[in-house]
Amino acid sequence: MSTIRIAAVAAHFGRDLDFCLARIGKLIDDARKEGAGLLVLPDAALGGYLADLRHPDPEALPPALKQDDPLILQIARLAGEMVVCVGYCEAATDGADPDRYNAAVCVSGDGVLGRHRKVHLPAGEVAAYAPGDRFDAFDTPVGRIGMLIDYDKTFPESARSLALDGAEILACLSAWPTSITNRAPRMAQDRQAKLFDLYDQARAAENQVVLASSNQTGAMGGMRFLGQAKVVGPGGDILARTWAKAGLAVAELDVPTEVDRARRILRHLGERRPAAYRETTS
Repeated sequence: MSTIRIAAVAAHFGRDLDFCLARIGKLIDDARKEGAGLLVLPDAALGGYLADLRHPDPEALPPALKQDDPLILQIARLAGEMVVCVGYCEAATDGADPDRYNAAVCVSGDGVLGRHRKVHLPAGEVAAYAPGDRFDAFDTPVGRIGMLIDYDKTFPESARSLALDGAEILACLSAWPTSITNRAPRMAQDRQAKLFDLYDQARAAENQVVLASSNQTGAMGGMRFLGQAKVVGPGGDILARTWAKAGLAVAELDVPTEVDRARRILRHLGERRPAAYRETTS
């Protein structure tokens, strides 16, 4: 069997880009020591997330980076033989308004392997970002991957689109906070903590794919992030997790073999009945 180790990160990232790059470099080193072939860093790992999701301050947004920013190219060099997914704020190059996207890029030492712009924006993000408009899987040395950015995974169509495009691994990069409107006294009781785990497991199981879910930790402005990085198998089982602490969730598996095993009897993608479903493009 050809196995790979997949590592999902729980860690805090703020506005200081030099600090972010140093932390990313350390996490790449840690993942390399673990023998990881794929490392999934959180959303907004370069420059941090919004400080206030309800009323973002336009003067305090994350720094917007171009697609070929030297920081991204440096992460690719640091990645070397490893495949690394990382989230950042992307400066628009197509005249969009606002002129930034919540974005993710997948790199290795060979350069950029794939990109994604967050499609589904919660209410507060609409004031800070423009939405993406597509979900595309792409080939990498560790298999065919599709990327989602936090709120994207709330919508089953997002992961399903990537699975139909051949993705066997979903990289879900998040800056997912505890509930803003209904704070719980303990993390384990938090509504958003429960949903974060539920969506991770459901998206993996319903598409019979492997899912690597990263997330921020710590606090930014009035928000407290969940952590709860994990690797989920194609049956929906959590194979490794960090809980609320910072660290790496690392799992070793033969992705094609595990996906084939999950689909041996019930093949969800092949057994769909699209003609029976409501039109979903409206």
